[in-house]
Amino acid sequence: MKPLQSLIVLLLAVAVGVIGAQWLGANDLRQYGEVIFRHGGTDYRSTLPQVVLLTLVVLLVLWLLWSLIASPFRAWGRYRRKQGRVRLVDGLQAYEHGQWQRAEKLLDGAAQDEEVTAIALTNAARSARARGDDVTSQAYLQRLATTDATSQALLRAEQQLADDLPVDAINTLDAANLQPLPPRGLWLRSEALARAGRAHEAYGQLGALRQSKVLPADALTTLEARLAAQALLEAPDVNALAAQWETMPKTLRSDPAVVSAYAARAVALDWDEPALLALEQALDQRWSDELVELYGVLPASRLATRDANLVRWRRTHGDSSALLLAQGRVALAQGRHEEAEVLLHEAIAGGAGASAWEALGASLLARGEPQLAAQCLTNALREQRGEDSVALVRTDALASAPRATVEEQVMTPVPPVYDAREPRDENGFPRVP
Repeated sequence: MKPLQSLIVLLLAVAVGVIGAQWLGANDLRQYGEVIFRHGGTDYRSTLPQVVLLTLVVLLVLWLLWSLIASPFRAWGRYRRKQGRVRLVDGLQAYEHGQWQRAEKLLDGAAQDEEVTAIALTNAARSARARGDDVTSQAYLQRLATTDATSQALLRAEQQLADDLPVDAINTLDAANLQPLPPRGLWLRSEALARAGRAHEAYGQLGALRQSKVLPADALTTLEARLAAQALLEAPDVNALAAQWETMPKTLRSDPAVVSAYAARAVALDWDEPALLALEQALDQRWSDELVELYGVLPASRLATRDANLVRWRRTHGDSSALLLAQGRVALAQGRHEEAEVLLHEAIAGGAGASAWEALGASLLARGEPQLAAQCLTNALREQRGEDSVALVRTDALASAPRATVEEQVMTPVPPVYDAREPRDENGFPRVP
């Protein structure tokens, strides 16, 4: 108790004692009863109010004596707690500044205060791990287990995820004494399940995550889409894939990443028709270059319908290079190489990149132009490395030309084909009038 509070209590006790003494002296107290205390053959008589008042006075004196005796110890305890708080604050600040060894030392000292032992040992373990001392970090975790088992399990699971040990993290969090898991435990368990190839279980845990509000709305939406896509890719058979797809909300069934995962898994399970239908419905609801490119690269089925859909979408998304690339691929699958090359040249001009160069190379190779096809593949590699592509050159024409003509001509590019109905020479290039 603080000195001022002790003084107030003492004054109140004196006032009560004075008032009580006056009352005792002004009244005949024998009517309230007498108390007889016998000791050593001698009887001590007193009235009941006097005995009560004397007892209160004795207790008050004993309390004051105890307070005086214990005050140095209380002061020392307060000093230690204050020093512990100072070490905790300084240790946390050193941890944030990256001073791992200093932070560990301060936090280890702060852990002597039982009120902050858990938070101090948690961050001491993080500091030891940050400086690469896993042995010391595990020692701190063992000490933490005796104080706060939940915090110890969360930190251990966090470290196991960082070490790419998702199964160990799941086992740590599934301990019976930790149930129900706190919000951060739910989030860590979801991450561990996803990394362990059990995304369908993590997806089923989203309701609890949403209710706990451990993640902001945007982050939770992103996590939901990622888990949904991964759960679809993990479907073992067609029935499981269909069931997983049907239980998903409509918003997810139009998400590009989720639809791509569904289509890819359906094709892998030889279920092409539902994959195409899902892509078509998603593209009708929300345009995505990623989905339309996938629509063009799927195995050869329903080519005429796919070509008609691509033509229809081009009326509203004519500036999409991915759509041009998809049209070119479908045309290639139908054997319309000249038209495909027109579309692929346009896609390259629109920035379709390495994929368009690869498709163009495949078309040229099918038409018996291996040199030009090789140049297309080289350009695809250049695009992947972030370098500029170069114009296609007919190398055999340069080799047979006179020296002076070669120096004047210097890498004459092959002109792109823009009209499939335009007259062509025997090599498939536009005929010069």
